[in-house]
Amino acid sequence: MTYFSPRLPHVFPKKDLVMVLAPTYAAARGVDEEEAAERLDQALAIPAALDDLYRGLSEALRDAQGPRRSEDAVMDKLSQGVGARRARVKAAPATPAVAAVLVRLDLEIGLAAEPMRATLATPKAKALLEEGLRALGAHIVKELARGKGGGAG
Repeated sequence: MTYFSPRLPHVFPKKDLVMVLAPTYAAARGVDEEEAAERLDQALAIPAALDDLYRGLSEALRDAQGPRRSEDAVMDKLSQGVGARRARVKAAPATPAVAAVLVRLDLEIGLAAEPMRATLATPKAKALLEEGLRALGAHIVKELARGKGGGAG
């Protein structure tokens, strides 16, 4: 799958993605947000992990676009939301699907047991992981769209 827009990594760079995901990771793992950000920064240094999160975000942006909004308009709104709200994003609801994404990230930095990689490769777990990526993407878009000036939604 291609990204919603080739602008996505530039409008929403890894450092901002780390910032908006840190509350979710911190809440799920029982660490402070600084530790969560360090772990996420490490995990998202792995191109495949970063790509997975951008895919989930891309799906959420496609859903938020609607029939009359251009790709550029959605990306401009996302850019505004990233600038205005990235430090105020709340944790995503804890679900098995979101947990699967966090396990995927923990695997990349050696915090999850290696046999979990094989577990995540099963059809059921792959589907759960994809659901989690979509859910996190939707959560991020919703959070960035909140408040005056809006985000992508």
